[in-house]
Amino acid sequence: MNARERILARLRQAVPDGAGGVTVPRDYRRAGALPPGHPDLLDRFADRLHDYRAGVRRCGADEVADAIAAALHDVRRLVVPAGTPPQWLTGWRATADATVLTDQPPLTVGDLDAADAVVTGCAVAVADTGTIVLDCGPGQGRRILSLVPDHHVCVVRAEQVVGLVPEALARLDATRPLTFVSGPSATSDIELHRIEGVHGPRRLDVVIVG
Repeated sequence: MNARERILARLRQAVPDGAGGVTVPRDYRRAGALPPGHPDLLDRFADRLHDYRAGVRRCGADEVADAIAAALHDVRRLVVPAGTPPQWLTGWRATADATVLTDQPPLTVGDLDAADAVVTGCAVAVADTGTIVLDCGPGQGRRILSLVPDHHVCVVRAEQVVGLVPEALARLDATRPLTFVSGPSATSDIELHRIEGVHGPRRLDVVIVG
C-alpha cells in the first residue's frame, strides 16, 4: 500500500459510509447591531482604512467631484470603467490636463500599466474589516481595471457600508467575479518588512459619501 492509498484508507475510516459527513456549525452572527450606513459604522470603516494606510475622504453627495479631484491631483492618465457617473470627474477634468482611458474596446495590460490611476465604485463595504468588495458591476468594470493601475480611488456610498462580513456576503451574487480589497496591496517578508504594490495598487483612496 502506497502513501496515497494509506491516506485514503484513513479518510474512509474517519468518515464511514452513511455518516453524512461533518456538520459545520453556522450559529455565528449574521447581522450587526447597527443598520447599514449608520454613522458609527462609517467611523469604524474609516478607522480600519486608516489602519491599512489607505487615504480616506468623507464628503456629502454634492461634494463627490471635489473629493475625487483632490485624490487625483497628480494624475494625468485615468482609467474610467463603463457606468461611471460623469459628474464624478467634473472637478478633476476642469483642473488637469486629463487623458481619460475607457475600457471600450478593452484596454490592454500595457495600457493599464501606463495609467496613473483608476476610479471605481463598489458593490458593498465591511466596517469591521475595512474591506471593499467589487463585483464588476456598473462603475467597477473588469477585475483587471482595479488591479493593474498603481492608484485606486474607490467611491463608497454610506448605504453600502455594513458591519459584518456575513452581511456583505448576503448582498453579493456568488456567481459574479468578486474582488475583496482591504487597503493598498501589501505583503511582508519573513522579517516583517512591509512591501506595498506587489499584488495590486500601491495606493488606495476611499471616498465615503454620506
